[in-house]
Amino acid sequence: MDQKVPNAGGARYEASAQVYAQRGFGTRIGGGKNPAFVVVDLAKAFTDTKFKLGCNLDSVVEHTREILDVMRARGQLVVFLTVALEPAMMKTIACQKIPANFDLRVGSREVEIDDRLGRREDEAVVVKQYFSGFFGTSLSSLLNANGIDTILLGGTSTSGCVRATAMDGIALGYRPLVVEECCGDRSVEAHQANLFDIDQKYGDVISHAEALKYVRSV
Repeated sequence: MDQKVPNAGGARYEASAQVYAQRGFGTRIGGGKNPAFVVVDLAKAFTDTKFKLGCNLDSVVEHTREILDVMRARGQLVVFLTVALEPAMMKTIACQKIPANFDLRVGSREVEIDDRLGRREDEAVVVKQYFSGFFGTSLSSLLNANGIDTILLGGTSTSGCVRATAMDGIALGYRPLVVEECCGDRSVEAHQANLFDIDQKYGDVISHAEALKYVRSV
């Protein structure tokens, strides 16, 4: 299989990619026969700039909705992740590290999935408390019950919860395909560096067009 450099960052990573390739990193794993689209934390707290955790993710939401609609039409599994914390969770080290997480209270408007994604009643919302969608949640059980072998990943942030979910996903035996245009971050540099690193170690970074072609082919 070949290696590729994600579009994010462009030529700046070509030299590093060659070093990785010489040492056996970056092999393409490709998609399997039964994908699910796991949408990571595109909740209002992150997609609405009036909230402390928010940033402009309009393009991310738009590209994500396009893939969602194709997968819905084909009957493929869609799962949304969100972060929602009970008051006792505010004492955790993770919240102390990022005090803005105090806004992610159970039942608050901030933890609701962005309306533009058109979430349907039969589409699961898996609530997490930490970075990975798998840590302490029912996500793996849900995917296994549906015979899923591949997780398309989009959402925010690229350097945080998307990365953590890809890392745990591949460790649990899934094929992570991170859709570049469906991911966003508060930092362009962090976004680009983490797409590159994910592509070398934890999954395949693919384009929006590649994702659409793949989901239509299975």
